[in-house]
Amino acid sequence: MRRGLGALLAILVVAGCATTPPPKPGSIRINENPYPSTYRPYGGVPTLIRGATIFDGEGGRIDNGSILIADGKVQAVGGADLAGPEGATVIDGQGRYVTPGIIDVHSHLGDYPSPGVQSLSDGNEATSPARPEVWAEHSVWPQDPGFSRALANGGITSLQILPGSANLFGGRSVVLKNVPSRTVQGMKFPGAPYGLKMACGENPKRVYGSKSQMPQTRMGNIAYVRQTWIKAKEYDRKWTKYEKTGGDVPAEDLALDTLRGVLHGKILVHNHCYRADEMAIMIDVAKEFGYKIASFQHGVEAYKIADLLQENGICAALWADWYGFKMESYDGINENIAFVQNAGACTIVHSDDSNGIQRLNQEAAKAVAAGKRAGIDISEATAWTWLSANPAKSLGIFDQTGSLKAGKMADVVLWNGNPFSAYTRPDKVWIDGALLYDSTNPKLRPVSDFELGQPGEGDVK
Repeated sequence: MRRGLGALLAILVVAGCATTPPPKPGSIRINENPYPSTYRPYGGVPTLIRGATIFDGEGGRIDNGSILIADGKVQAVGGADLAGPEGATVIDGQGRYVTPGIIDVHSHLGDYPSPGVQSLSDGNEATSPARPEVWAEHSVWPQDPGFSRALANGGITSLQILPGSANLFGGRSVVLKNVPSRTVQGMKFPGAPYGLKMACGENPKRVYGSKSQMPQTRMGNIAYVRQTWIKAKEYDRKWTKYEKTGGDVPAEDLALDTLRGVLHGKILVHNHCYRADEMAIMIDVAKEFGYKIASFQHGVEAYKIADLLQENGICAALWADWYGFKMESYDGINENIAFVQNAGACTIVHSDDSNGIQRLNQEAAKAVAAGKRAGIDISEATAWTWLSANPAKSLGIFDQTGSLKAGKMADVVLWNGNPFSAYTRPDKVWIDGALLYDSTNPKLRPVSDFELGQPGEGDVK
C-alpha cells in the first residue's frame, strides 16, 4: 500500500510540474509591491483663494487670480470672479502668490535625519559597488524633523528619497508625500514608480578604491556597470521565458529584480553624474542595454551637453551655484540651469541638502538672475516649472500633481509675497486639500521633540 501511494504521489507531482501554467500574459514579478502605500489624505474643507498672483506650474501666470480646492483636488483656477460653494473658506490673496507645492527630486531626509549622528546614518550600503537590492524606504525615519522644516519653510509637498552615491548602483528610491505619519508606508506617494539610484564619477571609485577593490578608476566604473547589466539581461531572459511558457521557476534575486524593473520601464533611473563626458557615456550605456535614464542628478556640467539631454528626453536636476567642493565640480557655472532651460531640456532645481530643501524657491531665483546676466530672460512662471511640473514628470507622477490643473491633487502653497524673493515664506501649505501648515495658527506650525533640545549639565533633571 505504501509503495502504491508513493508511486501515485510521484505521478501527481510529475504531472503537476509538467502542466505548471505560465503567469497571465504581461504580468511580471516587478509589478508586485510588498510594501504598498497606506497613505490617506488628511481632512480638508472647500477653500477659495481670491486675488492672488498664480503660477500654475506649467509656465502660466494669472494676475488677480483665484483657485478653488475641495475634496482633495484642484477644482478650478481662474480670475477674480471665480466662485466657491456655499460655506467655503475664502482667503484674500491680495499681494500674495499661489503656486503648486514644490517637489524635491533629490533628498535624503529620513535616511540621513536630524540629529545628524552615526547611529542615524542609513543612506549608503557601502558594502559592494552594486547594491540595487536595498530600498531607501527601509531606512526612512518618518519622525525626522527635517520633513516638517521642509514643509513650513520650503513649501515642499512631495519629495524623492534617494540612497547615497557611494555605489554605482545604490538601490531603490521612494517618493513620499510630505505629511506626518508613524510609518513610511503612510507617506508613500500612491502610484509613484520606484526609482533606481545610480552614480558615476569620483564617489564610487573613491569609496571602493580605498578598499583595494574594483572600481578604482572611471574605466572601472563603466566596466562594472556593464557587467552588472549583462547579468540583469540574462536574469530577464530567464524570467521572460518562464512568464511566456511556464516550467521551472527561476531563482529569485532581489538585486536583479530591481534591474529587471528598469529594463521593463517600471523603475526609473536617477543617475548621479557631474561631468559632461560621463553623462554622455551613461547615455550610451543606457542605449546599449535598452533602458532609459529619467534624470541626471547634480549635472554640474549639464550646460555642455544640454542638446544631448534635450534629444534624449533626460531631465537635469541641478543646483543654482554649487561649485568647487570636489574636482569634478570645478567646471560648474552659475548659468548652468539657464543654459539647460534655453536648450529646451527638462530642467529641475533640487537640493540634496536638509537646509537647501527649505529654500528651493530662492535657488530658482538665483538661477533666473544668472540667466539674465547671461542675456537669457526666463520668466518667473517658467522658472516655477523647475520646482513642480518638471520634477513631477521626472518622477512619473505628473498625472497626479505638479501643476494647478482641475482634477489634480490640491498640493498648494500660498506665499506671503513673491516666492522669488529672499524675504518671502510660505503662509499656508495644503497637501491633497488638507491645510497642514498655517503661519498664523500655532497648532499648524509643527515642531518635533528633537528640535526642543535635551537637558544638559546643570539643567533640572
